Amino acid sequence: MDLETSGPIDYVVVEIPPGGLKGDAFSLLVDLVDRGVIRPLDLTVVGRDAQGEFAVVSFDELSVQGVDGTFLHGASHDVLDDDDLREVARGIRPGYSAAVLLYENTWAAPLATALRRNGAQLLDSRRFPVQAILAKLDVLTGGADWSAPQRPAPDAAAHPTGPRPP
Repeated sequence: MDLETSGPIDYVVVEIPPGGLKGDAFSLLVDLVDRGVIRPLDLTVVGRDAQGEFAVVSFDELSVQGVDGTFLHGASHDVLDDDDLREVARGIRPGYSAAVLLYENTWAAPLATALRRNGAQLLDSRRFPVQAILAKLDVLTGGADWSAPQRPAPDAAAHPTGPRPP
């Protein structure tokens, strides 16, 4: 991995309830890795006991339906240090655990490489909670269905050469 050919790097923290994660969430993550959409750089699981103390938990100790750790082949487990993990642990509820995934967006590597090659650099990147964006869109659209692309109806008056093709 080097600066010239790498994609943007993000992390996600997923709180996991006592008893483990059920369903297909991690198998969908494995699919993203298998298809080369992302590349895991580090996956560390932290847990908080009933007294609020945190400990690093092995991925194998985490109960994840139908997923083993082979999709992490080549990922480090040392990128996130104790201070990073302690900060994550403060945000999870006692008795729960959290998976912290640091990953490269390999799908964006060609764009990132071209930008760097042409003198540009990424200055900032942020994520917004989906719930906040959905609420804002509902306010802006008055609750209309905005999920389907809206195409204006052809209007000959607006286009002197005739209506736009569909």
